Amino acid sequence: MDITRLLQLAQEGDRDAAARAFSALSDELRNVAARLMRGQAGHTLQPTALVNESYLKLSGPGHEWKSRSHFLAYAAKTMRSVLVDHARRKQALVRGGGWQREPLTPAVLWYEEQHIDLLALDAAIERLAQDCGREASIVELRYFAGLTIDEVAEVLDLSPATVKRDWTTARAWLYRFMTT
Repeated sequence: MDITRLLQLAQEGDRDAAARAFSALSDELRNVAARLMRGQAGHTLQPTALVNESYLKLSGPGHEWKSRSHFLAYAAKTMRSVLVDHARRKQALVRGGGWQREPLTPAVLWYEEQHIDLLALDAAIERLAQDCGREASIVELRYFAGLTIDEVAEVLDLSPATVKRDWTTARAWLYRFMTT
């Protein structure tokens, strides 16, 4: 059975279909999480932890999955949300909050090692969304979900040429916003 049908059955309350859909997509989601966390050393956190935390948020009611790409788009937003929330908690700790174990610290550290301020990136994407919502969606899908140009085009119902053009524009906009 294809992923789209499994996702539809899951929405209708079929728990077996939900488990089979997640199982079928879990490798792909772990690859996305691994890409987000690439370049880290000396930690025990696995991309599975980010996937599992994201899945808990995705598995609640109220979601309507139209396709595999559509599900991955939501997963990207959710992973971004999880990472940004963690970065905010970490920043609060730096400002004098109490110490606590943060299981996603290595994921946020990867952004820091790459000299990417995750909170600034989130603010930039939010600002881009105000000015150009479509371009902000493309950034989330490409950067956080790792979708290809063609997959983003399918999710957003756009031509691949439009996605490619908007992706180039969005990257330039984000670069200017984050470096000024």
